Amino acid sequence: MNAGVPAVPPLSRRAESLGTENAFVVLAEVNALARHGRDIVSFCIGQPDFPTPANVQEAGIAAIRTGRHGYTPSAGIDELRAAAAKDIGARRGLAVDPDEVVVASGAKPFIAYTIASVTDHGAGDEVIYPVPGFPIYESQILANGAVPVPLFLRESRGFAFDPAELAAKIGPKTRLLILNTPHNPTGGLLSGGDLDAIAAVLAKHPQVWIFADEIYSRLAYDGAFESIATRPGMRERTILCDGASKTWAMTGWRIGYAANRALAPVFTRWITNTESCASQISQWAAVEAINGPQDGAEAMRAKFLERRELIVRLLDGVPGVRCRMPGGAFYAWPNVTEACRMTGCADSEEFRKRLLHEAGVAVLADIHFGRRVPGDGQHIRFSYATSNESIERGIARVADFVKRCTR
Repeated sequence: MNAGVPAVPPLSRRAESLGTENAFVVLAEVNALARHGRDIVSFCIGQPDFPTPANVQEAGIAAIRTGRHGYTPSAGIDELRAAAAKDIGARRGLAVDPDEVVVASGAKPFIAYTIASVTDHGAGDEVIYPVPGFPIYESQILANGAVPVPLFLRESRGFAFDPAELAAKIGPKTRLLILNTPHNPTGGLLSGGDLDAIAAVLAKHPQVWIFADEIYSRLAYDGAFESIATRPGMRERTILCDGASKTWAMTGWRIGYAANRALAPVFTRWITNTESCASQISQWAAVEAINGPQDGAEAMRAKFLERRELIVRLLDGVPGVRCRMPGGAFYAWPNVTEACRMTGCADSEEFRKRLLHEAGVAVLADIHFGRRVPGDGQHIRFSYATSNESIERGIARVADFVKRCTR
């Protein structure tokens, strides 16, 4: 121990093992390089590059000016719960009651609240989750003392999983299945047939809850968005999770909501114990986002669809890269196995680092979203929530890097 340096008490194992979201880690690295004058084209953060629609901004300003900036009930203001219930139900063909809906500071807290509500710490309860997948799934499973059970999404299946693999992984300790469609990071979209098969498996295991992460529900391109909750016997055991961030470019407003009749009062108590309530200002803005004109949301969706076609076409033109057309969200998940070989990169993470430092392009590697899928090779993630010009400039740099560094 260094003299004069006060000793710090130890941290808990939970704190030491808590994971992170590498999109923010890489973003910090990008910002540090930019401060030193580097020109970086960034595809690393999943955030719409559009302003929040003007009518939504005005609703937030009006809330401030009319004194609507104090505490609200922990479950959220009645107006937002009603608006969210109507929107969730209409988009899925379900009848959702406002009393089933709870509002939080973003959709992300509901991942932790759900795991904490349906598993017991240290009891060996298992949570099945998609890999690759949003990294907070595994992080919160571990932090809550449950056992993570990965379910691999395979490129050959359009980044869906084999229902037979799901059936094989469910055991007496399984308490929760996490589904994400449209999917981050692959852009995969579960089809109606996929959902039918998943529901048939789950029908044999009534002890398993379902966390349906449907934050990209308005950004489905290949066919209509469908939810597992519409399948027979699934509605009561499904936590429907959605929010304002992706649809209305409201990431920083921090508004998410979840719907489940049995768990709504439990979620409300979690919020009382943690955040107290979501920002009242943001809640009134979200009421306007849902109930007001949808021109802004529809224009953003059309632009994302245009960018999807552009980035996949350009990526498929890069030597050693192949990219499946994503069915939704705003992510491309190209296979770079051959590009890694051509450039002498050991894996996707080395490829990512070299793209950043040698080509000025920021992406995320597959290992930032869990362990690699056995037999599926190397992948990186591009968020195409950026301009056409940035997409063209960035992919040109990737192509130039591969050509220049091919051995």
